[in-house]
Amino acid sequence: MSMPKRAAVVGLGGQAQKDHLPALADCRLAELVAVCDVDPRRAATQADQWRVPGFTDLTRLLKEARPDFVVAAVPHHAGRAVIEACAEAGVHVMKEKPFATDAHEAVELAALCGKTGIELMVTVQRRFHPLYAAAVDLLEHIGSPYLVEGRYTFHCPDPAAGWRGRAELAGGGCLADMGYHLIDLLIWYLGLPDRVLADTSAAAAPGADYDAEDTALVHLAYDAGLYGSLLVSRSAGPKTERLAITGPHGAVVVERGMVRRLDSAGQVLESLVREPAWPCAAATQIDYFCRVLDGTRPNPSGPAEHLPHAAFLAAAYASQATARPADPKEYLA
Repeated sequence: MSMPKRAAVVGLGGQAQKDHLPALADCRLAELVAVCDVDPRRAATQADQWRVPGFTDLTRLLKEARPDFVVAAVPHHAGRAVIEACAEAGVHVMKEKPFATDAHEAVELAALCGKTGIELMVTVQRRFHPLYAAAVDLLEHIGSPYLVEGRYTFHCPDPAAGWRGRAELAGGGCLADMGYHLIDLLIWYLGLPDRVLADTSAAAAPGADYDAEDTALVHLAYDAGLYGSLLVSRSAGPKTERLAITGPHGAVVVERGMVRRLDSAGQVLESLVREPAWPCAAATQIDYFCRVLDGTRPNPSGPAEHLPHAAFLAAAYASQATARPADPKEYLA
């Protein structure tokens, strides 16, 4: 077995502390060698906890710690600078979603990764969870889908807090952030829609100063005759994550920790349950990324694979601005 890959985590907020740092402790093919955050106190705290050097400057980390790859869990607007610094140093990147803040940035970053030869994988962990993968096979049993319904909601007490409340910094609101996971499943299972019609609102906290949407409803249409909608909200509880795809011979329903195949009357024909509901898919993805770096696995979540996600978001926000349907494929260029 080859030596473990040297990994550094850049951005030490909640996502890194909850997912990426524990995942690196659990995975088999990588080891944590450094952490980095612009907040010196946070960098020092996490460095002490994980017994690795802590940095506040990424360039210095890349030079002194010499990681094979960086896990980038920074605010959306800071992602480009991290990718550019890593590309210049020849260091690979595992990036917390979204891939980019808009379609233009996505194209430019994809070109940069191709030019410098670095691998980049976007952290859409559901692709590495066995239940979400099982849904691909179950969809073969329901015939050509004609209806898709997605819902991802939870209650955030303060949707105006921090950079996530600013559309300019976040690249959007709930649709571009938590909604990215639902968009990824939609594109994985069904492909990019031919038309979207989106409405958004930032009205959950009257009087609060924020412009990144807390709620979004996106209507979908495919030329093949498939229609549906996605509802995403970071203000409306309870916490719900569900995607249902219906065809002439039944439906497949994917929820957090469970996937079911139903008959046309809605009766359960089969179900798969994973307990605990959310195993460490982050560790699985890190190990998989190490195999990508070794050349023994393809990269299923690289820059090219996420250009459709950026196009979907661009079309949705264009539709919201014009109150007219938009074609995501027009934004792929």
